[in-house]
Amino acid sequence: MLDLMKTAGDILSALFDEQFMKKAQSYSKFFDSWKDITAKNGIAAAADHSRIKDLDRGILLIEMDHPGWKQILQTKQSKLLNDFRLRFPELDISGISLILGKSEPDDEQQEPTPSAATTTAEAEPVEATEEPTAPEATEKKDISSINDDDFKETLKRIGQSIKAREKSSPA
Repeated sequence: MLDLMKTAGDILSALFDEQFMKKAQSYSKFFDSWKDITAKNGIAAAADHSRIKDLDRGILLIEMDHPGWKQILQTKQSKLLNDFRLRFPELDISGISLILGKSEPDDEQQEPTPSAATTTAEAEPVEATEEPTAPEATEKKDISSINDDDFKETLKRIGQSIKAREKSSPA
């Protein structure tokens, strides 16, 4: 009877060829690399507020939960693109598109993104349906630990902009 029973791995191996399995593993590593690549570029906190949403026709679609994080990612966009190209040359990544979206837990199913939004290197932001919260990285305690002076200045400007909007908006 044990000879008749097969493990899930045996069944999957029989269904899919080795090349397909390697490609699937590559995509898995690709989607899991976001935290590592943001950390390498000095913006590790951004990984908690953004994610790789899709790769469509060579355009890497990154979704974030606040406009401040989009601005931060834009400052490192070319470095992020180079890191992805070096790490995953087989994916032939030609650009990065940054969009604003509603933040949802990873285990929830998300609606597919229209492919037209990924055809340019810089897509227009999709407005979130809920009021986003300010990024935690704008707090002084987080900024002091950052070594990149340009990045610190960007964070300070974002923080000032958020404070100005909070003061000017009716309560």
